[in-house]
Amino acid sequence: MYDRFPRLGLRERTGQQDMSLDIADAYINGRNAMVEAGVGIGKSFAYLIPGLLINHISQQPVIIATSSIQLSEQIHKDLRVIGSRLGFTTVRSVVGKGMGQYACRYRAADLVQPEAPDSPAAALARRITNYEIDERADIQGGISDAVWSEVCVNDCKFEQCRYKSTCSFYDMRAKISARAGDMDFIIVNQDLLIRDLIKKKEGTRPLITEQPALIVIDEAHNLEAKVRDARTLEFTLRGTSRMLDDVLQILFRQSADKSLMAQVRLVKSCLNSIFKQAEADLLQTAKQDNDRIKLSEIKGIPLSRGIQLLKDFQLGLAVLTSRNEREIDNLYEAVHGLIDLFAVLSGSEQGYLLWAGTSRREASISICPKNISQFLKQALFNGKTSVILTSATMCQGGDTLEEQYAYLTQSLGYKGDYMERQPSPFDYNSHTMMYISGSVPYYNHLNRQEYLEAAYKEMLRLCNVTDGRTLVLFSAKEDMKFVYGKLRSETLAWALHIQQEGSSQDGVIAGFRHSKGVLLSTGVFWEGINIEGSDLSQVIVFRLPFPVPSDPVYEYKASKANNPLKEVFVPDMLLRLRQGTGRLIRSETDLGVLSILDSRLSAAAAKDYRSKVLEALPFKQVTEDFRVLERFVQAKGIKRRI
Repeated sequence: MYDRFPRLGLRERTGQQDMSLDIADAYINGRNAMVEAGVGIGKSFAYLIPGLLINHISQQPVIIATSSIQLSEQIHKDLRVIGSRLGFTTVRSVVGKGMGQYACRYRAADLVQPEAPDSPAAALARRITNYEIDERADIQGGISDAVWSEVCVNDCKFEQCRYKSTCSFYDMRAKISARAGDMDFIIVNQDLLIRDLIKKKEGTRPLITEQPALIVIDEAHNLEAKVRDARTLEFTLRGTSRMLDDVLQILFRQSADKSLMAQVRLVKSCLNSIFKQAEADLLQTAKQDNDRIKLSEIKGIPLSRGIQLLKDFQLGLAVLTSRNEREIDNLYEAVHGLIDLFAVLSGSEQGYLLWAGTSRREASISICPKNISQFLKQALFNGKTSVILTSATMCQGGDTLEEQYAYLTQSLGYKGDYMERQPSPFDYNSHTMMYISGSVPYYNHLNRQEYLEAAYKEMLRLCNVTDGRTLVLFSAKEDMKFVYGKLRSETLAWALHIQQEGSSQDGVIAGFRHSKGVLLSTGVFWEGINIEGSDLSQVIVFRLPFPVPSDPVYEYKASKANNPLKEVFVPDMLLRLRQGTGRLIRSETDLGVLSILDSRLSAAAAKDYRSKVLEALPFKQVTEDFRVLERFVQAKGIKRRI
């Protein structure tokens, strides 16, 4: 394949070829492989080329899982490009997204009834029922989560739905579960793959074909968090109350047992007390909307009696037969989850993490199994199908490959081979400079205001150095909102942009590129955003992205480590920092500046992890002198580029 590249007008890249050969070797020997592929080596081609050959030889589909819709769509395009260039003209492929990405005509039809009130959701519903919109991505300019949640697929009726023949979600689900030989490439998000693994492990009907030739997991640094999210059960008072009302209705209709009403009231009373305490804990402890906090000990609530009643409800549902079997199955699962919650709260179940948070502006309580790595070891890395894990950011420092890949290996329960890291071919030595600000005070919760004021002034100075063209990455939405509020009151020499609510950021990125201004962002902008050329000349990391120590997930991980800072918090921060700083240089001709406004990284702070950060990042010109940075920008013509 690679021998034909020059003839086809394709560029030869050594790192890409080496990665392809490693993947082919892993497949031939029935092994798993973990490989870090730096920005610019053409990672997707590196696994698609052996994937095309493996599919051709085995006649079994190749599954590719990513953690972002944008990358899934890009891989689908890349597959068509490289497949046709190399003579694979009839590659059958499908992109599978999460249920919430698809429009539901069944739900939309209810919102366009004559008696239904007019609303933004009703206007959107009309477009869905008129077949203008199939997916969230079809909406120009994006849509708020609140409005979209009213019209997306959230509880599909599958075969019983009268709209199934024109439903993109139903069509996708049929294709990803196709028999071997019917589909060549199945591209899904990691959430869908994980749900499929859970179903296969539980012995229930799977979502994805059972006979793949190869599984490739791109952006594998996100896999642990995705598994944890998929295995987390989240409860709200409104949601659980509604579910119990549905259970009561079905069981009472079947048995006419009036004692059921008192039993449901008792369970609801338990829930009211539990959520009252959760709300009090959140009010006292949570510092921002997405904080996960420890729930204080539950006392004085008859949880054991609640568990027994819930088990009785579950038994009643189990023996029912009805035309609405899927509804009963869903209620059975929901009651089972509530039993698990009561067991965790009572202390009779020790295998779960427990926390409180805020979901859509109401208190929520979540539980999640502690041992994620054990699940992946059994369900994914079991030797039945070769699994390739890849990402641009998988490794830490270390002398051996095992040491470099150690953090992800332990987090994921990985079993398999470690492949040589394929470094980025871009010239970071002469094209980039890293600036660490030593003048901003150390951040902590007690001096947050002082830190924000100083970091804001430094950020403003840096944005002026590059005439805008800057992406600012925040770890906390509250910090971003503070900076945005202050910037709006300034007279700026460049346009100001801020990321929008919702999954698609195409509109705000297009506006940023056109104006060559400053874009404030968090969350999704730390990875998967590709802005080549002089439109982006600087990335500012407002604060090092350390996880919150009091977060119950990281508190648990820290409890298992001998040195939590060294074994958990620094490695986790480095994975995210490497992703964020990777937004700067996206092509061989890109020039730019990385600025970090966190003086914990300065030489004067003398933190042990400074050397680890400098070793992990590819930027070799490092300064804490603002004048040196200005001279670099002038010398490279970053200000004057058009």
